[in-house]
Amino acid sequence: MNRAAPGAPIDPRILEQASDWLVQLHGGGMTDEARAAFQRWRQSDPEHDRAWARAELLMNKLGGLPPSLAMPSLDRPARNGRRAAVARLAMLAATVPAGWAAWQVAREEGWTADHRTRTGERRDLRLADGTRLTLNTATAIDVRFDAMQRLVHLRAGEILIQTAPDSATVRRPFLVGTGEGRMEALGTRFSVRQDEGSTTVAVFESAVRIEPRGGSPAVLEAGHRVSFTAAGLAAPAPADEAAIAWTRGMLLADRMRMADVVAEVARYRGGIVRCDPAIADLPVSGAFPLADTDRTLGMLAATYPVRAVTRVGGYWVSVVPR
Repeated sequence: MNRAAPGAPIDPRILEQASDWLVQLHGGGMTDEARAAFQRWRQSDPEHDRAWARAELLMNKLGGLPPSLAMPSLDRPARNGRRAAVARLAMLAATVPAGWAAWQVAREEGWTADHRTRTGERRDLRLADGTRLTLNTATAIDVRFDAMQRLVHLRAGEILIQTAPDSATVRRPFLVGTGEGRMEALGTRFSVRQDEGSTTVAVFESAVRIEPRGGSPAVLEAGHRVSFTAAGLAAPAPADEAAIAWTRGMLLADRMRMADVVAEVARYRGGIVRCDPAIADLPVSGAFPLADTDRTLGMLAATYPVRAVTRVGGYWVSVVPR
């Protein structure tokens, strides 16, 4: 039997089997008969051996995780049951090594932030100057106010900002920083989203001045949104209140690609949610609840020629053609 490439995906069912063996081995009390059965399983298929290597790699990596992240990722069987531990471990193993990079970002970016939200959580904040912030799912920010500026640094995720007039004697600009540049509020209400390698700004009142790290600055007026990298800005596009329906717990889609809808659902759900390329361009319209992703997936399946296939205890979801 030919071996798959080292980085190729592994069947979730095999990952779950490997994770089950790993939990048993590390849980102690394994009999000689069980150990022999494990060896037979591992040697019976090259994919079994590859899944076992992936699970062992994950266990080695777990030693470097912050406790607050490691414990939810691999629940102790005594607390939440062996099934939950196996399911979570299998889901995490599916993302190694790419998932390990995400964990490193979580440790460096999210876990030390001034304010953050968990996956699926929203949070409202009122800053010292009266500015109101709403943090979307999996968001992390730092707040730095001094005599010269009011700065919010968006490390990850998405925020909606309603700025307040500054009461300081010396005018302090209200700034939002991301990995790609800096934005200055010009008396405004706007949202900022940090993605991998890019920032998206949508303005709903007044205007925002955008300064990419390596590009020319520009002013974005209300009713527009734009994405930019450190090198510069893309072309602006229209923006409306539907873009911030997440503040009300909803996703509003108007002929949105199925792949983009699924990607949005994935932001609010723990685990992995994938869209089959065969239905990626299927247009979707409707209002979907973000707080209940199972319901949203069910609505998609009831309305469109797709179905949601769940594996690994619900941590792995594939949206595929019906």
